[in-house]
Amino acid sequence: MRKAILPSLIIFVTVAILVRLFYLQIIDDEYKLKSENNAIKIVYEYPERGYIYDRKGKLLVANQPSYDIMVVPREIKNLDTLKFCELVDITKEEFDKKINKAIVYSPRLPSVFLPQLNKKEFAAFQEKIRKFEGFYIQKRSLRDYQVKAGANVFGFITQVNPAMIEKNPYYKSGDLIGKQGVEEQYEEFLRGKKGVKYIQRDKFNRDIGPYKEGIFDTISKQGDDITLTLDIDIQKYGEELMQNKRGGIVAIEPSTGEILALISAPTYDPALLVGRQRSRNYTALYNDSIAKPLYDRGLLAEYPPGSPFKILTALIGLQEEVIDEQTTFFCRRGFSYGNRFMKCHDSGGFSLNAGIYSSCNTYFANTYKKIIEKYPKPAYGVDAWSNHLKSFGLGNFMGYDLPPGRKGNVPTSKLYDKYYSAGGWKSTTIISNSIGQGEVLMTPIQLCNVMCAVANQGFYFTPHVIKKIKDHTIDKKFTTKHQTTIDKQYFPPVIQGLFDVYNKGTASRLQVEGIEICGKTGTAENFTKINGQRVQLTDHSIFVAFAPKDNPKIAIAVFVENGYWGARIAGPIASLMIEKYLKGKISRTDLEKKILNSSLESEYAKVLSGQPFRINQ
Repeated sequence: MRKAILPSLIIFVTVAILVRLFYLQIIDDEYKLKSENNAIKIVYEYPERGYIYDRKGKLLVANQPSYDIMVVPREIKNLDTLKFCELVDITKEEFDKKINKAIVYSPRLPSVFLPQLNKKEFAAFQEKIRKFEGFYIQKRSLRDYQVKAGANVFGFITQVNPAMIEKNPYYKSGDLIGKQGVEEQYEEFLRGKKGVKYIQRDKFNRDIGPYKEGIFDTISKQGDDITLTLDIDIQKYGEELMQNKRGGIVAIEPSTGEILALISAPTYDPALLVGRQRSRNYTALYNDSIAKPLYDRGLLAEYPPGSPFKILTALIGLQEEVIDEQTTFFCRRGFSYGNRFMKCHDSGGFSLNAGIYSSCNTYFANTYKKIIEKYPKPAYGVDAWSNHLKSFGLGNFMGYDLPPGRKGNVPTSKLYDKYYSAGGWKSTTIISNSIGQGEVLMTPIQLCNVMCAVANQGFYFTPHVIKKIKDHTIDKKFTTKHQTTIDKQYFPPVIQGLFDVYNKGTASRLQVEGIEICGKTGTAENFTKINGQRVQLTDHSIFVAFAPKDNPKIAIAVFVENGYWGARIAGPIASLMIEKYLKGKISRTDLEKKILNSSLESEYAKVLSGQPFRINQ
């Protein structure tokens, strides 16, 4: 027993000494580093953000040097405030406001006093910095855009605010963070990793070298480069075609779900949100509540889909076996139901093929009526119809890799039971759904995704804008196939109808030599409230397409607000963008000239001027 006491005592003392040493050398040191310690100055080294490339390897977004004037309030001594203000071109009032803000953040920690000096301003301040104790220069990098297109895709970078710092301790006052677009979505890859140096100070507050010989110092790591699925050439071309118009365009590669173009009009030069004027420019863009250049219409705008929705009505009718290719309905300039009448521009007998390429309202009203009435109760029919739509990714968030998005709307029986009271409605009560003019709402990206599913004959991939991240793999959800509820056998007759839209239908004047395009024109009624009254505006112009017919390479959806009808504005834009992507050049220069020279600004001004709107009859 006595023999065991001495060794045990030795072991206990040894462990106690080691624990104390660990505390003094590691834990205590780390505590000192994290505390507001006057004897240690923390210097951050900021890495460059990752570069952004398009699918062909073209550089889209690089970096440029930027310089922030930092301040540590308690270290300011003998400052000639007027000379300082004159040098950095600010007023005494601005100086006091900025200093007070820095003091509130922390008297001992550095914070940004004046951000984003250009090279000339930096050189002037650096020359005289020794006269201004408590101030120093922090080098960072800002974005340097190589193109003027794609602002809504890129997003921008901005300074973190206190709420962001509290949420994520990685960020410190003055740090930059991605907002909106890929800058926000892929922030953790693009930002890289800050380097940190701990500098020991003497009792006179002078730097005397690295703390603990630099064992706690870390080096910065540059952000990861990313490659987007975007084709910047058709992105730029699409933005040019949408000049003086409002709306959204989405183009996707059906076989992969890769977004080729994502256009919102009106747009802006991404360089406006870089530099000292960023805040002023952002405020001007944000306050434009009429044109809404910061509002991404390709992802956020929810429109009635109009006649392109007839594609889905046809597919669901085939799947539910209420029609087949030979099913014929007779049209007498419209569809009568009760004491109401849905107008149509056609007359005569129409099969499925003719119904599609002629866009006959009567054909699809009858098909929708049969779908709902197949079931013992309208509620069962509507819910079956709704479930088919949801299998195409409608009525919900799509899961793409860009921050904003809207669900659109796919109505179910619950909506109609609530609105009309249970059992107080039937198929003809909601017949406008058949032609995309009821309660159904879609965003342009949702409608483009529907065309991908049609082009693929029953499946789609989640749309995404990321193609490659250096040294990383992309999320598996973007390579996972999603199957619709429509069997493959029902797609070919619908695709043939869409092909005939270009051959002999409503888009026959939009053909492009050498390219077999399948498409569908669309016109959607457009309502808004003016002075509390519901007013019908000029109709929206809508067009969807994919090409080539076999082994499609591109699907596209075009929405042009107040664009009259599908073949007038949206259709030509779709044909031109398809040709630009597949051929790299334009043969239909007549269409190009027409669209580039067309403006709808006078149409948009009618909301304020009180001039009458054009209503298609």
